[in-house]
Amino acid sequence: MTEIPAHTSLWPAPHASGPVFATVHVPGSKSVTNRALVLAALAAEPGWLRRPLRSRDTLLMAASLRAMGVGIEEGVGPDGSGEAWRVIPSGLRGPATVDVGNAGTVMRFLPPVAALADGPVRFDGDPRSYERPLNGVIDALRVLGARIDDDSRGSLPMTVHGSGALDGGRVEIDASSSSQFVSALLLSAPRFNQGVEVRHVGGPLPSMPHIRMTVDMLRTVGAQVDTPESGGEPNVWRVTSGALLGRDLTVEPDLSNAQPFLAAALVTGGKVIVPDWPERTTQPGDRLREIFTLMGGSCELTEQGLEFTGSGSVHGIDVDLSEVGELTPGIAAVAALADSPSTLRGVAHLRLHETDRLAALTKEINELGGDVTETADGLHIRPRRLHGGTFHTYDDHRMATAGAIIGLAVPGVEIENVGTTAKTLPDFPDLWAGMLGN
Repeated sequence: MTEIPAHTSLWPAPHASGPVFATVHVPGSKSVTNRALVLAALAAEPGWLRRPLRSRDTLLMAASLRAMGVGIEEGVGPDGSGEAWRVIPSGLRGPATVDVGNAGTVMRFLPPVAALADGPVRFDGDPRSYERPLNGVIDALRVLGARIDDDSRGSLPMTVHGSGALDGGRVEIDASSSSQFVSALLLSAPRFNQGVEVRHVGGPLPSMPHIRMTVDMLRTVGAQVDTPESGGEPNVWRVTSGALLGRDLTVEPDLSNAQPFLAAALVTGGKVIVPDWPERTTQPGDRLREIFTLMGGSCELTEQGLEFTGSGSVHGIDVDLSEVGELTPGIAAVAALADSPSTLRGVAHLRLHETDRLAALTKEINELGGDVTETADGLHIRPRRLHGGTFHTYDDHRMATAGAIIGLAVPGVEIENVGTTAKTLPDFPDLWAGMLGN
């Protein structure tokens, strides 16, 4: 295993001397793994989680649930088919301390769980986590009957004083800064005495595929959910109170984390195969098939997986990424290498992610000779000949992989703190080197 560099170390991004041809086994989805852990912890019976992602964000989620009394045993599945986690629900309890790191899913999904615990649960995390909005969850939980001490900040650190139950009911929230506010309330809602009715009352709701993922997974474990897509009111979700089933769930590959590898085929004119790409999925990363095809590639789902082939040319794109904002850094990196300008729209909310991704992408690409300008809700990218230099990551895993994509085509790019990719994509340097045959 490649040694992960220290925080201040620079990782020379490998430069591709020709087209990349590789098969890359992408680890499991962080979004699916962390939702599955929460649902299994709230179930009425034990369940299995097969092929879970083991990354910083998912290990923080597992450790936090264990701190509240949930049993999570690591081993192999009941049929010996590979790594699996056995989740054994128990009475949620405090006092407990939750370290969220800088994981949006942990800091937002677990306060409703903590409200169901018997005792106080303290939430803390990385310095950046203090700057990320949490008011949507905090305010909603108070309306639903929870007691939370946050010194009126609407952010971390805070303590949720669990009483063993939560009334639930109707609540209005503004989730325009993060769809995770909606998902957080829906995931725990079957355990609320009255279930929940969540009504979004703000601007455009970003990352709708992630809400659809939450709803799909709730239904898989037996929850009754009414949604706008199923004939309900626009921007209203209702979850009925009831027991959740323990399931045997296999985690899909993380399609968003497949992005840099598909981009490698696109920018080098090669071919990359990602095994086990699902035919049907709620993961936003599935839109890469459409977006990267418009940018010059082609793809096909086969028995081997998704086969993505670059044409040798990379084209600019004008695209609304409001539902798939997490793909923006990788798309921006490809756009900086294109033969025509690109406009990436609908992603103003990225200013509130792991870092201000719009400002960070603008600064880092421009310092390599690029021409990127911020717009009110995105980026405009005019391709220019790039040169080597240091690409800073701001403790943001998707900034690191974006820099690696540019490094394939531009010699001399060095990535600061590539180890931050461990947040969702463990061993990225090894996977990247393996793809290049190094």
